[in-house]
Amino acid sequence: MKKIFFIAALLFGLSQSFAQFSFKPGLRGGLNFSHFTKGNNSYDYYGNSSGKIDFTSRTDFYLGFYGAMHLTKYYTLQPEINYSRQGATLNSESYNVNYLSLGVVNKFTFTDKFNVHLGPTIDFILSNGNNINPDSQVDLAFVLGAGYNFNKNFGIEARIKKGIIPVLDYSSSNHTNVVMSVGANYSFDLK
Repeated sequence: MKKIFFIAALLFGLSQSFAQFSFKPGLRGGLNFSHFTKGNNSYDYYGNSSGKIDFTSRTDFYLGFYGAMHLTKYYTLQPEINYSRQGATLNSESYNVNYLSLGVVNKFTFTDKFNVHLGPTIDFILSNGNNINPDSQVDLAFVLGAGYNFNKNFGIEARIKKGIIPVLDYSSSNHTNVVMSVGANYSFDLK
């Protein structure tokens, strides 16, 4: 009798968990404010130290698709595919790098409106400008951000993405991506 009660309670618990599951595809897009980190001291052709290179931000855009899998009331697993235009500026020279980004974002919802984003991405270089390291065609990065939902379909979000693989073959320095993104998202209702 105890086994039957235990199995019934387990099945009821599982059915309640899956009853909260929903899937919503969506679109996201907005502005990127990106730059490369200063890296280590860089050296010129003759081995003289030129100090740390201070890149300034470059503004561009991102567009993407996602599939939000609401697993519980407070947790959503959100795989994403994004096209992201990034890079940096140094003096008058602009470094442009375009990526196809595959990410898995964990969204934690604290109220019906406010959520926090955390997760890894792998970014594949689609095209690049001059001096971009040809040996590094991918970037591994982590995102951290927050969002606010105005209703069940439309929201805004802000994220910071930090790459961990050097992207620039400019010197012996290790320059990685840093991207601040601000944008909006729209989820579609599936019937």
